[in-house]
Amino acid sequence: MAHANEVLHCYSRLAEHAQHMAQLAAAREWAQLPALETECAALIARLKDLPSAESLEPSLREQACQLIERIRADQETVARLVQPQLNDLLTRMGSLSAQRSLDKAYGPRH
Repeated sequence: MAHANEVLHCYSRLAEHAQHMAQLAAAREWAQLPALETECAALIARLKDLPSAESLEPSLREQACQLIERIRADQETVARLVQPQLNDLLTRMGSLSAQRSLDKAYGPRH
């Protein structure tokens, strides 16, 4: 039973972090996301060492499934909000790279 409590605790913490990440992404507070992502990765690593949610008794399994659904929904929200920012960053990086190539070939702009 101790493992069941730890499994639910990890999923609960993941759900809290995912919800917080969705709130931060909605507020465009990008700087705080990596630390939360690191904490999520640690929780996921811990879950890999524990019995799976399928091994829980039915009522606990249902709780775990509800938490997983919340986590997935919040992850989708974060991905939807972060993706345009990543695309913009990649575009800017490509522009900088092209400019460096031009500067190298023809000298810097004045």
